[in-house]
Amino acid sequence: MYASIEDVRLRIQSGETVISIVEQYLSKIEENKALNAFIEVFYESVRANAIAVDKKIVAGTAGKLAGVVVAIKDNICYKNHHVSCSSKILSGFESLYTATALQLLLDEDAIVIGRLNCDEFAMGSSNETSAFGPVKNNHNIAFVSGGSSGGSAVAVSAGLCTVALGSDTGGSVRQPASWTGTYGIKPTYGRISRYGLIAYASSFDQIGMFTNSIMDSQLLYTIMAGKDEMDATSSSQPVSKVQNAAHTTFRIGIMTECFEHPGLDAEIKKEILDFVAKLEESGMEVVPVSFPFLDYIVPTYYVLTTAEASSNLSRFDGVHYGYRSDNANGVEETYVLSRSEGFGSEVKRRIMTGTFVLSQGYYDAYYTKAQKVRRVMKNATDTIFSKVDILLLPTTPTTAFEIGAIKDAIQMYLQDIFTVHANITGNPALSMPFKKHSNGMPYGIQIMGDRFSEDKLFLFAKLIEENF
Repeated sequence: MYASIEDVRLRIQSGETVISIVEQYLSKIEENKALNAFIEVFYESVRANAIAVDKKIVAGTAGKLAGVVVAIKDNICYKNHHVSCSSKILSGFESLYTATALQLLLDEDAIVIGRLNCDEFAMGSSNETSAFGPVKNNHNIAFVSGGSSGGSAVAVSAGLCTVALGSDTGGSVRQPASWTGTYGIKPTYGRISRYGLIAYASSFDQIGMFTNSIMDSQLLYTIMAGKDEMDATSSSQPVSKVQNAAHTTFRIGIMTECFEHPGLDAEIKKEILDFVAKLEESGMEVVPVSFPFLDYIVPTYYVLTTAEASSNLSRFDGVHYGYRSDNANGVEETYVLSRSEGFGSEVKRRIMTGTFVLSQGYYDAYYTKAQKVRRVMKNATDTIFSKVDILLLPTTPTTAFEIGAIKDAIQMYLQDIFTVHANITGNPALSMPFKKHSNGMPYGIQIMGDRFSEDKLFLFAKLIEENF
C-alpha cells in the first residue's frame, strides 16, 4: 500500500488515479474488518470526492494533500456525516459542520474515508470502553490497541488509510501510537483548533495525528496549526519553521523519576537508557533532571478531567439530540434513563467522580487543590525547559496487554503515567516508533518540548531517524 504521503504523490505522478487509490484502501479495510478499527466507512462520499480530486489534478489545481486518504476519530465532526464518540448516547447524530482542523486538510484535497473506533467519549487507555467493542492490535489481535484513539492508530499501522486524526487528553494519541509502531503527536495546547472536536476535558483536549513518517506528521501539523476565530483557546503565536537537521545538537533532559518508576518494564528501561548513552557518545549533551511530582500526575489529571467531563457531558441528556430512552415516562425519567442507558460504565464513573469533586464541601478539597498542583507542575516544567531543549522518556511503562487483562480501573489509569504530564502543562509531545519487545509487541519513545517548540521535536525526531 502507501506508507506515506510521499508514496501517494509519487504514485499520482506516475499516472495512478485517486479513485484507484481509494478503492485499494476500501478493499484493505474490508479485508481487515476483524480489527474493528472503523465504525463507519464513507463509501459514497469518499468515492465522489476522489473523482472530484482527480479532476483537479488534471486541471492542475489540486492541493498539497491530493490523493491522501484520511480517517478520523469518532469525536471529530465532519459535516453531513455521523459522529458518536463511540457512544450509544449519540447514536444517529449527524454533524452540522466540519471541525476546523479537518477542514484545513480538506482544503488541501485530502479525502476522508471513514470514522474510527475509540474509547467512549475518549475515556480509556485501551479502546475497550467503546460501545462498538474493542479495537484489536494489528500486531497481535489478542492484544489491545491502546486508547483512546486506538482505531486511528491501528488504521495507520495496518495501512487502512494514509494518515489519521485522533485526540489527546492524557496520552490518547501517543500511547496507542507507541503500541502500534506509529508516529503520534500531541501539539501544544491551543496550537490546533478544537472547534469541531467533541469535548471531554476542554483544558486538556488537543487534536493530534497518526502517521507512518515524521515528515507526514510535520506536514499535517503545519497545515492544521494556527489561530482559529471559532476557538477562543487557540493561540495566535506564529507557527515556527523547522530548520535543517544537519549538524544540530540538543541538550536532552532525562527525567530521573521516570526511569526509577517501579512500573517501568525492565527491558524498555534498558533499551532506552542504552539509546541515551549512544546519543551522549555522539556528542549530544544529556542532562539529568528531576520532576518530583510524578506520583501526583495521574491523581491531579483525573480530578481535573472528570470535573470538566461532568460539565461537558451534561449536554447529552436525551432531550436535545441523540439517544432517548423508550422506557421513560415524564421529564425526569427521560433524563435519568436516557443517560443511564446511553452512557457506558467508564463514562458514568468519570461523570460521577467529576460531579463529586465539584460538589459543595469538596470543591476546595479536590478541584481547587488540583488546580494549584497543576500550576506547581507547570512552573517546574518551565524550569526544566530553561535548562534543556528536549525531554526524552518512555511513552508507556509497558507494551500493549491482552484484551481483558486489566480489570482494575486504577491500574488502567496508571497506563498514562508518562503521557499525562504534557497535557497537564500544555506542552507538545510526540511518540515515535522505537523497538520491538521480546514479547513481539512494538513500543515507542516519547520526546517532549517547551510550549510551541514543535519545530524542535520534528528536528530531533528527524535527527534520530537519520543517524541512529
